[in-house]
Amino acid sequence: MLMPPKLTISLLPDPLVVCRLPADATPPAVVTGSLLYSVTASADEISIVCRDTEAPAGATVERGWRAFVVDGPLDFSLVGVLNSMLTPLVDAKVPVFAMSTYTTDYVLVREQDVRPARTALKIAGHTVR
Repeated sequence: MLMPPKLTISLLPDPLVVCRLPADATPPAVVTGSLLYSVTASADEISIVCRDTEAPAGATVERGWRAFVVDGPLDFSLVGVLNSMLTPLVDAKVPVFAMSTYTTDYVLVREQDVRPARTALKIAGHTVR
């Protein structure tokens, strides 16, 4: 198992929303052209992360999020990638919404927490663009 190197992390430019639909709702169609659009379904709910303008009608919506993305692709043998980001954010008291894709990890923070999050990540040794 490889330990995570110091990461290169980018802040995506678009403000995002985190949405919730009931589990029995029809999942929204995938939107192309977004830097981040995620639909995750479980037995209890459907969660969507997207730009505000893409939020599905009738969803419960939490606005004002920004996404930090680890430059990838990441090897599946890496250990502690999210932990290396989340620990400094916890220490800085920055609430997060974390998610992963096949190739990388994303950590969403509230718009007002972007600056302290960026500072905490840099102090932890990561490069933040």
